[in-house]
Amino acid sequence: MSKPLTIDIPHKLGVAEARQRIESGFGQLTSQMPAGMGQVEKSWKDNRLTFSATAMGQVVTGHLDVLEDAVHMVVHLPGFLGMLAGKIAPKIQRQGQILLEKK
Repeated sequence: MSKPLTIDIPHKLGVAEARQRIESGFGQLTSQMPAGMGQVEKSWKDNRLTFSATAMGQVVTGHLDVLEDAVHMVVHLPGFLGMLAGKIAPKIQRQGQILLEKK
């Protein structure tokens, strides 16, 4: 099993606003995952969003925690997808920063 991909995205929005933006823009973040990503399932419990999806015949799982000043994201990329982590992480980081920019 590959090492989980961990991404921290700082923000200045507070928990409620950051959570709302994530809820409305989560599709943008998952679009940075590998081609062939199937339907994404997600559920909230408190300020943790848990998600799973199928990509290239493998199940990708993870969660993100919305904190007062950051979002902490952990993605488990199985098998071959784990080898793509170095290319995926910067894209997710960039999209997350755009999503959480103070406007």
